[in-house]
Amino acid sequence: MHKLTKPMSYARAHTRALFLTVLMSGSALSSAVMADPAAQKRAAGIEARMTLDERIAMVNGTWPVPWVTRTPDNPQPEDAIPAAGYVPGVKRLNIPPLFETDASLGVTNPSDVRPGDHATALPSALSTAASFNPKLAYEGGAMIAAEARAKGFNVLLTGGVNLARDPRNGRNFEYFGEDTLLSGVMAGEAIRGAQSQKIIATIKHFAVNDSETNRDWSNSVIGEQAMRETDLLAFQIAIERGNPYSVMCGYNLVNGDYACGNDHLLNGVLKRDWGYKGFVMSDWGAVKATDFALKGLDQQAAKELDAQPWFGAPLKAAVETGDVPPARLSDMVRRILYAQIASGVFDSPPQKSEIDYAAHARISRAAAEEGMVLLKNSGDILPLGREARTILVIGDYAEKGVLSGGGSSNVTSVSGQPGVPMSGETLFAQYVREQYHPSAPLAAIRARAPRATVLFDNGRNATEAARKAAKADLVIVFGNQWMTESIDAPNIDLPRGQDAMISAVAEANPKTIVVLQTGGPVTMPWLSKVPAVLQAWYSGAQGGEVIADILFGDVNPSGHLPMTFPVSLAQTPRPDLPGVDLPEKVQFDVVYHEGADIGYRWFKRTKQTPLFPFGFGLSYTTFSYSDLNLSGGDQLSFSFKVTNTGQRPGKAAPQVYLTQTPDGETQRLIGFDKVDLQPGETRTVTLRADPRLIGQFDTQTPGWVVKSGTYGVALGASATDLIETGTVKLKAKRLKP
Repeated sequence: MHKLTKPMSYARAHTRALFLTVLMSGSALSSAVMADPAAQKRAAGIEARMTLDERIAMVNGTWPVPWVTRTPDNPQPEDAIPAAGYVPGVKRLNIPPLFETDASLGVTNPSDVRPGDHATALPSALSTAASFNPKLAYEGGAMIAAEARAKGFNVLLTGGVNLARDPRNGRNFEYFGEDTLLSGVMAGEAIRGAQSQKIIATIKHFAVNDSETNRDWSNSVIGEQAMRETDLLAFQIAIERGNPYSVMCGYNLVNGDYACGNDHLLNGVLKRDWGYKGFVMSDWGAVKATDFALKGLDQQAAKELDAQPWFGAPLKAAVETGDVPPARLSDMVRRILYAQIASGVFDSPPQKSEIDYAAHARISRAAAEEGMVLLKNSGDILPLGREARTILVIGDYAEKGVLSGGGSSNVTSVSGQPGVPMSGETLFAQYVREQYHPSAPLAAIRARAPRATVLFDNGRNATEAARKAAKADLVIVFGNQWMTESIDAPNIDLPRGQDAMISAVAEANPKTIVVLQTGGPVTMPWLSKVPAVLQAWYSGAQGGEVIADILFGDVNPSGHLPMTFPVSLAQTPRPDLPGVDLPEKVQFDVVYHEGADIGYRWFKRTKQTPLFPFGFGLSYTTFSYSDLNLSGGDQLSFSFKVTNTGQRPGKAAPQVYLTQTPDGETQRLIGFDKVDLQPGETRTVTLRADPRLIGQFDTQTPGWVVKSGTYGVALGASATDLIETGTVKLKAKRLKP
């Protein structure tokens, strides 16, 4: 069996220790990304021996799949694995090729291009973020990387850390929510876990790539201070924690320049300010010109999707004429070689081997257990007892499996995975497929209620579903919202008339429990009519089993929302979707007028009440938070006690927010933890805040500034449930950008 480089028991302990160390050490990792001088020296030595043609070959990749048209100048590489990408190596110098796979939630196999090759699917990244447990992100990343190496891959296109500024974003499910700290920590741990398996992992999509509508012509307009304090800080934290060896730039423009040709972002922020040593690869089809090399891009991926192979013959000609200095090409190649050497890819190539899918399914299951969020439980209707005689399960494909997000993160979890083809004409049409991982909730519910008659209805006819519901003792209805790369949702309602169906069912039977399988927040016009709602997200390889475990109390829910759920789009910064009615190739602006006030911070600023706040989540037990103790001076640190005051074991997710600065009121998550407690058990948690979360980014210096003065801090169970508050005085401090 293929083994992880580090046993999972070690990974759990080590990740827990590092998590506490980093949060307690504040800016200890913020000076620069960790570098490996020996690897840099070795990379420079190898690059110096390369020819111009060999250098050019290493900076442009191909998409090695059957539907790409081949020419004599661009044949199918003989040793390529049909997957996301391939970059040739140099045999005479023992430089290995790069075998790249999409892998945000598992090793993908688009359109079954490798017949019969399946992989373990994790729950959505949004679900993992909802766990508030960095250990799970680490273990999930390590699991995916272990499977990738066993399949022959050495590059994972993973590590999405774009912030959820719009609940309609088709890729929100691939990312870790709206908060800078939570997103940065979780993405960093996923990357760190992946690279523990001697593989190159990316972080993406750099930067401010927060929507999918006409994404190639979308211009993200945002001030420098706001960008540094939110989207860029999330990337910075994730890079410091995970040390990814590659950064993938996005499709969008940022303040007028394409992300993959953005001198300020790539050369200025990433490589100069943060000291990044790895290489920048483009997203697939995101290169517009050869001079992107001068602006910080190191490698063109999938050249077939661009207008030209800009980093092929055009780049060679530019180097020969001096338009691109030879030293710049050398730097591009050295960065790629450095990534290969420092990661272990150069000296420890992947070997195809057997995979322990059962062990990996348990990792996916653990993540799903802690990621599902109990949103409502009136009258403690959950967990379900065993007395119901007739249970009606309603919902499309609940008899087949659990919903998966679409696009490049869709994982083929078994051969013949249930799926619904979607129409489409583009080259990406094969990705646009509504699929279900075959862990059927219906079967799992029947297994846990053997004495009940468990009936099923697909819910497509609201009248019929309501008629059946009236005759049942209990109803469990599934609400599905399928999301995918390249398409933003038109709204945040459940599609296909499901809201009306749920309302009709709830009116027919007051004991109706709703299970939501969504890629993000949805409206709930039926909320007052139902006693219980479980947010299951996209729950991965064993999601159906976990849904049943939580409904029947075999697992105590412990997830907390990583995104604010608005009542309606009217509460969001952009109720109308920018660019939605524009034709292709027409550039438009997405103006982030909310600046740094994303999600719960926007609701605080506008004094609105959401449907459910960031950080919210119920349990089958209860917790108390007390004894908040603050320490100031040079560093803000805090400790507090968490007690399980209920009758069942459970996991709390205490959250600490900054609420006041010398400039006035604010709100920002500055610390969190996941604490597993037995009934009556108390534990003390001690953390330190990253000064960048306390201060502001000064664009003039530039750098981070913490002002001298009094700061307010609150301990709570969500962004709106602040239980204990305090104040502390801090000294002035300045930090590098």
